[in-house]
Amino acid sequence: MKNNDFHKGITLTAIGSFWWGVIGVFYFEYISFVGHIEVVLHRCIWTAFFLLITTSFFLKWHIFLATIKSYKILITLFFSGFLIFINWAIWIYAVANNQIIDASFGYFIMPILSVMLGNIFFKELLNTKRKISIILVIISIIFLFFVSIKSIPWVGLVVALSWGFYNLLRKKINVDTDVGLLIESLFILPFALIAFYLIVREGLNDFTFSNPPIMLLLMLAGPMTIIPLFLYVRGVELCGLGPTGMIFYITPTFQFILGYFYYNEPFSMAKLVSFILIWIAVFIYLKDLYENN
Repeated sequence: MKNNDFHKGITLTAIGSFWWGVIGVFYFEYISFVGHIEVVLHRCIWTAFFLLITTSFFLKWHIFLATIKSYKILITLFFSGFLIFINWAIWIYAVANNQIIDASFGYFIMPILSVMLGNIFFKELLNTKRKISIILVIISIIFLFFVSIKSIPWVGLVVALSWGFYNLLRKKINVDTDVGLLIESLFILPFALIAFYLIVREGLNDFTFSNPPIMLLLMLAGPMTIIPLFLYVRGVELCGLGPTGMIFYITPTFQFILGYFYYNEPFSMAKLVSFILIWIAVFIYLKDLYENN
């Protein structure tokens, strides 16, 4: 039975990672014609809406009510909500502005960055392999800085830092992933609605009742965010953080492949050298995960 759960977890994690790395890229690139600002707002609005539905469907309102009674948890989720908003916004900006490769850089280094943050803030011990991985990531960024400050994949760094610190904050509190995301989304929702109202007032919106296909397409931003998250989190529950940490690299790998081969994004020699260092760091990190699971 445990073996079946493990294989099921690997499958769910792989589907979730593939969704982020391929389906999510195609979807958000396809709807980028409406402008990345409106896309970000719809992602916030419809994620909150669909999380309200899933919370009702899975009968989790008692968990929601118990969670919001804690002032400490609410404050933490407010700040983690701000970080997830930044992560969503910068990712959509990257897709809309032909910077998918740069965004993949962030997802390659994110797990390694999380290890470093765990050491700094939670005093988690680092073995030699993980130290080497962190050092290689730092060297790759310093290398790009000295080659040209313009060469630094700022989009990727913001993606990695926002997600890394998001995970750090969420690690400080014990909250169901989806319930926590619902509360975060509800914090963001009023600002998203106000911003969308201003866009509508200026007549800059593509989301209109006169164009139902576009409306439905933009509303999909909610499930496109939630479905892979549910798949990935369920995979973690079934087979653990180590195996899912390895499977996660499906996401940036496919992002890089799509950015370079399908969307023909520029890729300088300096970035190639930097990515080689990152890939070596990832290989060492994954080898360590494999040996310790």
